[in-house]
Amino acid sequence: MNVAIVGLGKIGVPLAVQFASKGARVAGYDVSAKRVDEINSRHNPISGEPGLDEAISGLVANGALRATTDPCDAVAAGDVVVLIVPVDIDEKQRPDFAMLDAAVAAVAPHLRRGVLVLVETTVPVGTTRHHVGGQIAAATGMTAGADFSLAFSPERVSSGSVLRDLQTYPKIVGGIDQHSGELAATFYRSMLGAEITLVRDAETAEFTKLIETTYRDVNIALANEFARIADGVGVDALQAIAAANTQPYSHIHAPGPGVGGHCIPVYPHFLGAPELPQSLVVDTGLILEARRINDGMAQYAASRLAATFAADAEIAANRSPSSALTDRQRPLAGTTVLILGLAYRAGVKESRHSSALALASALRDAGARVLVDDPLYSDTEIAAHGLEPAPALPFACDAIVVQAWHEQYRTLDFASFRGLRAILDPRAALDPTAIRKVGINYVGVGR
Repeated sequence: MNVAIVGLGKIGVPLAVQFASKGARVAGYDVSAKRVDEINSRHNPISGEPGLDEAISGLVANGALRATTDPCDAVAAGDVVVLIVPVDIDEKQRPDFAMLDAAVAAVAPHLRRGVLVLVETTVPVGTTRHHVGGQIAAATGMTAGADFSLAFSPERVSSGSVLRDLQTYPKIVGGIDQHSGELAATFYRSMLGAEITLVRDAETAEFTKLIETTYRDVNIALANEFARIADGVGVDALQAIAAANTQPYSHIHAPGPGVGGHCIPVYPHFLGAPELPQSLVVDTGLILEARRINDGMAQYAASRLAATFAADAEIAANRSPSSALTDRQRPLAGTTVLILGLAYRAGVKESRHSSALALASALRDAGARVLVDDPLYSDTEIAAHGLEPAPALPFACDAIVVQAWHEQYRTLDFASFRGLRAILDPRAALDPTAIRKVGINYVGVGR
């Protein structure tokens, strides 16, 4: 079986490896010549993904896997073509189909009659049938369902464990017609070790993925509301949530400085923008409010740090009122704040929608000089995000923000940072008692 993977990103490469390891002849297509060359040179272009290094080397060597920048070369002989190109949101939180549209436009003219096209990219409801199917039909003159099969099957994996997740999580499949759905289900049964769940149609499968990601976003927003309430009444939200979750029907997530990554901050917006003709406009007020709460947590966390510095300024003012006036009005002005972690979560080199960006913005607005450290990123990569790379740790700074608690940080001696007055720990990664014991203010979110 010939399989083409369109998009050799963090999910596309593991998919190519998975299918090739099951006996398919896999051709990966990507516009990045660098990435294509890396794969063809038997190198893994995706860092931090267990199992890829050895697998890619062997699969390329035996001819089961190859990569190309030529869309015709990739898909012309394909029995199955998998689209896994990101759909993000634009500055107005609307779906941005630019990359997916470009990929479909590139490969569609070269699709052969009888091909099975699978969309794994998370998309608004109706995209597979109307948006992708319409593009292919317009480019080829073929009819979806008659001349080519078309189905949606969302990726449900996490960076850092993709190959494991492909073997573990049930695979949701829905076709634009019964034949497409059954064909897709048969393909995945031959390629994966996981359970295959065939739902009624592509729209149901698309909706399923949006439901599961939005559930997590709303749940985190609820946890963040609990954290803010806990801060106001002086209790530990984490202890309370853990206790509440001993009740079998309570599954509250953890609060934090926001929600990052390419999934949860993006996909809830898709529910309000279906691709179905004549769709009803549905009020998604609860979902949008959850997005607002989570997007506002970086500002809230920064305000918690500012309040700590303001309290110190009040103490100083009692000693010398005139000298502490500026500090009380804008307590973070002139301070140096170190953010630990550009990545959106620990151990994963992925910065899309990372809370580090929002935290840096909020702290800069408050007058702080913000430096960013992340052992997974070079200084050049940090600077490319519009952030100032930190010098080698430790160094003199006024505050530290724990944004992604990478394994490499676990041996940090915070007492070795000269002038360090406070640590903001919105991830609840540290022991507050240990931090306070060395004379540093501990600032939590919900703790």
